[in-house]
Amino acid sequence: MDERRTVKVSKYLSKHLRHQPERIGLTLDEGGWAEIGTLIAAAAAHGFRFTREELDHVVAVNDKKRFAVEGTRIRASQGHSVDVDLGLPPVTPPAYLYHGTVGRNLDAIRAEGLRPMHRHDVHLSADRETAERVGARRGRPVVLPVDAAAMHRDGHVFHVSANGVWLTKAVPSRYLRFSEAPGGRPAAQGG
Repeated sequence: MDERRTVKVSKYLSKHLRHQPERIGLTLDEGGWAEIGTLIAAAAAHGFRFTREELDHVVAVNDKKRFAVEGTRIRASQGHSVDVDLGLPPVTPPAYLYHGTVGRNLDAIRAEGLRPMHRHDVHLSADRETAERVGARRGRPVVLPVDAAAMHRDGHVFHVSANGVWLTKAVPSRYLRFSEAPGGRPAAQGG
């Protein structure tokens, strides 16, 4: 399977397992699972054909492990905008987690903290490098350290998805570490 096809199938799966299952007549169960055969048939009925082998390839090679397969079922590991319960237990976070963004978002983040936007949770990374890659998808990355230990002490709940993404409902700005480089430009800084 070539790289372009892999990306195309992955994006299709993300769209319909995270955001718009109803668009192709797919129903996710309460945990976000769909029967693979039903998904493949629904996609084909709506003009996008892929095989079980292609789906297995996408799941296996996805560097972010966006999808989980159990037997004949598949689901997105996190990032849903549709209502699902991933059944993730609360977990004590490390002292610091990281959020990757871009400079143009900093004023809003300073004012409002990190919000889930169209998702159920704010996504955080356990390491700076991953957060930097996330921020780089939208431009020059800025990495914001999150004082997760203080948030946890103050009653904020954290979960970890199957693919290692840390999830929490919101991050108030008082838990973020902002830094400014000379000239007022945002700088990435570790915690």
